[in-house]
Amino acid sequence: MNILIIYAHPEPRSLNGSLKDIAVAHLESAGHRVQVSDLYAMQWKAQIDAADTLAPLRGEHFDASLDSQYAFAHGMQSEDIAREQEKLIQADAVIFQFPLWWFSMPAILKGWIDRVYAYGFAYGVGEHNDRHWGDRYGEGRMAGKRAMLVVTTGGWESHYGPRGINGPIDDILFPIQHGMLHYPGFDVLPPLVIYRTGRIDEQRFAAHRRELIQRLDNLFHTAPLPFRKQNAGEYKIPELTLRDGVKDGEVGFGVHLMG
Repeated sequence: MNILIIYAHPEPRSLNGSLKDIAVAHLESAGHRVQVSDLYAMQWKAQIDAADTLAPLRGEHFDASLDSQYAFAHGMQSEDIAREQEKLIQADAVIFQFPLWWFSMPAILKGWIDRVYAYGFAYGVGEHNDRHWGDRYGEGRMAGKRAMLVVTTGGWESHYGPRGINGPIDDILFPIQHGMLHYPGFDVLPPLVIYRTGRIDEQRFAAHRRELIQRLDNLFHTAPLPFRKQNAGEYKIPELTLRDGVKDGEVGFGVHLMG
């Protein structure tokens, strides 16, 4: 299988660097074809701007949606964007690996999403009518592919528990897993989160190595998170709110999970 790792950490000798190297070696030894987009090593340009299109601007000023749409449709995107899109198209599974910085991904990885997820490629696709509001949230260009987060954080696991001061880790990761991965169609696997990274000793590192390898061995067997699909009948269209009878009286991120 083809596996793409989107890796965002500036220090190769870090815990993240070691885990990335372990993943690549293990996946390749299992017979997979592995590509790595090491964003810091690539000096990835994070900001989306007019330099991302080789075409004349569609209006009097740069419009991130319309100009990226035209550039994608006419093969006039900057080379780095087109190259990453091709990696996504080839991949059967994508692993996004990063440290949790200020309750989100590093800016360089967010910039990868901003630029690579062009209009017409990852969003703005599919027909809009009274039963189908575009190919998204379970449909889209990434449908049939798997995605998983590998996240490290300095906080304790209890800090991210149901009553932890940082908020539940599932809530913190929801905008990434539901919004950035499920939206364009990925089947999103439960994340691998490694806590208290400032206190990793050899014993804990060995345990995390085993856990990572186990998750990689089951990459194509693990049941994905049961996110609801937008066009499967549970959401009103075009309001895109849950229909009566689906989680009545409940609110929050959890209502968008089946079960």
